[in-house]
Amino acid sequence: MTATAPPRARYGAAALLAVLAGAALHALGVAPLTGAGVVAGLFLAAAALRGTGLSFALSVFAGVAAALFHPHLFIAWGGYPLSNLIVPLIQIIMFGMGTTLSVGDFLRVLRWPRAIAIGAALQFTVMPVTGLLLARTFGFDGAVAAGIVLVGAAPGGVASNVITFLAGANVALSVTMTACSTLLSPLLTPLAMTQLAGQYVPISFTAMMWSIVHMIVLPIVAGLVVHHLFYRRMRWLSRILPLVSMAAICFIITAITALSRDRLLEVAAALVAVVVLHNAIGYLLGYGGGRLFGLGRVDARTVSVEVGLQNAGMASGLAIGVLHSPEAGLAAAIFGPWMNITGSLLASWWRRRPVAPEGVASALPSGGLHEASRPTSAR
Repeated sequence: MTATAPPRARYGAAALLAVLAGAALHALGVAPLTGAGVVAGLFLAAAALRGTGLSFALSVFAGVAAALFHPHLFIAWGGYPLSNLIVPLIQIIMFGMGTTLSVGDFLRVLRWPRAIAIGAALQFTVMPVTGLLLARTFGFDGAVAAGIVLVGAAPGGVASNVITFLAGANVALSVTMTACSTLLSPLLTPLAMTQLAGQYVPISFTAMMWSIVHMIVLPIVAGLVVHHLFYRRMRWLSRILPLVSMAAICFIITAITALSRDRLLEVAAALVAVVVLHNAIGYLLGYGGGRLFGLGRVDARTVSVEVGLQNAGMASGLAIGVLHSPEAGLAAAIFGPWMNITGSLLASWWRRRPVAPEGVASALPSGGLHEASRPTSAR
């Protein structure tokens, strides 16, 4: 009996063949089929790595590739603009995030007020200011520059909780930091945007504040209520919502890419460089700032992840819903999948270099992030 290749090896081989086929078709001048080969290869590679953060990132890249090759497929269906679905999908994602939280996740701020205050201060200063400096350094202006600042002005997302768990850091602190930064975002995100990005595009503090309340805070509160009242009877929901969230994020990024395809092709290299630096600086200054202000290494790692990983989905929704500019969502569209790749690599690095907790337990919180061990949505 002949041995069969492991499923991942078969998927990987199929992905490689699909990409090679796409390259061959491109060389032969069969342009319409080139994109199909590349997209199929990326999806197969994502399937080969399912269950990891890289799988989600590759799925997003597949959607982006599809939008770059065939943008008309992702702009409107039957005359209905697909951009109209972005905000409702963000609300679904935030509802899913709310179902992973409990009241205890918010009350833990009383236990670690200093660490959470340090994390929030770094979150809403390091990232938006770094975004502005990078936009200026690389010569961006208009909506694209505002979008870079917008990514930095967003709070942390649930991806930071998962990466923190994988890194062996303080998950309870991470969950509470995410919850608190999200609740602070209706005030601090518009404040950062009006002060730093108002030079690039007109920004209404009030309009952005209420948009965040409507798009982010209310769905999270609804998810929190559902978790509190029906969790034991609706555990199937916690298995479905992460998959729905990942699919929604892929769709949002694909739609934004399609809407701004030509502009993205013009600035792709520079914008990717900005995103890479923005994410890396967030990790470095998050960790360094935590240590500077007296946090132990475990908690400093937690703050590093929380600062380096942003709620790119929220930034995408605000780009469309408040700034009314797909170009303002380009930075978020690149930042989302990239942070999943770097976050997974950083978690793996730290997991192999554990440090003893210094006064704070790094265990999973009871009732909060009950599915933390599952790589869920980013944003």
